[in-house]
Amino acid sequence: MADEIYISTDIETDGPIPGPHSMLSFGSAAYAADKRLLATFEANLELLPGATGDAKTMEWWATQPEAWAAARERPEPPAAAMARYVEWLEGLPGKPVFVAYPAGFDFLFVYWYLVKFTGGSPFSFSALDMRTFAMALLGCDYREASKRNMPRRWFDALPHTHKALDDAIEQGALFCNMLKERPRS
Repeated sequence: MADEIYISTDIETDGPIPGPHSMLSFGSAAYAADKRLLATFEANLELLPGATGDAKTMEWWATQPEAWAAARERPEPPAAAMARYVEWLEGLPGKPVFVAYPAGFDFLFVYWYLVKFTGGSPFSFSALDMRTFAMALLGCDYREASKRNMPRRWFDALPHTHKALDDAIEQGALFCNMLKERPRS
């Protein structure tokens, strides 16, 4: 049986839901359970036809000009990017597991784009949420399992830039550090 490959993924969008709003960019970092970074993927996407930026989201983007510029550099058609992403996932040496913080937001967009532009998802319809995993590891309530309450030993000195691939790498390292501490039977 193939090992699980943890696909830490971060996205940048111009609104809260796919369809009316677009995924601007996404990055994925494929990690083995032992924290080896196996491969990375990133893409900037053209806007969806008829989609518009959400006013509050666009206000936030106005405070992040460097990240905005990075997310808008050389965008490609979503169908091409998602097909390339599926090919990349299928070329990895194990079964992909989608991992994100928060998975509910990032997975919503990635899954929607995969289904719309490729007809399916290599992740099936499931994702691993890092905050929920932290809740289980720390034995605390969900709202207490935020990054500010996580042990500092879980964090590597990696940047959080709001550039999708940077943040996917950072969060993947965090996930692998958490994974080391899970109870094993």
